[in-house]
Amino acid sequence: MSDIERNKQIVVDYYQTAFGGNPQKAIEDHFGDRYIQHNPDAADGPEAFIGFVTWLRGEYPDLQLDIKHVIAEGDMVVTHSHLILKPGEPGRALADYFRLEDGKVVEHWDVIQDVPAQSANPNGMF
Repeated sequence: MSDIERNKQIVVDYYQTAFGGNPQKAIEDHFGDRYIQHNPDAADGPEAFIGFVTWLRGEYPDLQLDIKHVIAEGDMVVTHSHLILKPGEPGRALADYFRLEDGKVVEHWDVIQDVPAQSANPNGMF
């Protein structure tokens, strides 16, 4: 398996494990020696990540994260996902960028957009 394919698998497992309700395991399995966060609403470090996911799942116990696309180049992996906080709601489109070092997640950027109830085209967001 190439490093790129391995990195994609690492990120998918990390993301699904964390948002599936076990952020501690996601960190133990997939975080490097540091975690640099570029979302201005989130702090650096694994403790902040655990706190965020725990809070989010507490507020939205039925949340679902569906990864639609995974793209990788070099040490970067990008996911395009559909996050549904409450069943029956349109949710949010997420583009997450992860940088890995030696097979571990060390840096994260994201772009978040609400999924509108109506669209000007029939293509959908995913």
